[in-house]
Amino acid sequence: MDLELRGRAALVTGASRGIGRAIALALADEGCDVALVARGKDALRVAAGEVAALGVRTAAIVADVTVAADVERMVAEMVRQLGRIDILVNNAGGSFP
Repeated sequence: MDLELRGRAALVTGASRGIGRAIALALADEGCDVALVARGKDALRVAAGEVAALGVRTAAIVADVTVAADVERMVAEMVRQLGRIDILVNNAGGSFP
């Protein structure tokens, strides 16, 4: 399916496994450059490798979206590596008191 996303830049949180990983792969398959964000470095590295294998620019960013400083750094790193954010997928889950 061609969703006309080629050349867009997407940021996907919770991207190291499950639905987030599947979304990151689907966006890459549509030609999006993808920044994958997750807390776990090892699983994130594996998922980012799978996305990069689809031939798009890929960034792997370790961050916890429940920490404001991490969110600011995540956005800055995405823009630094991929130039902009066209698509945001807020998939990360968390619990708050």
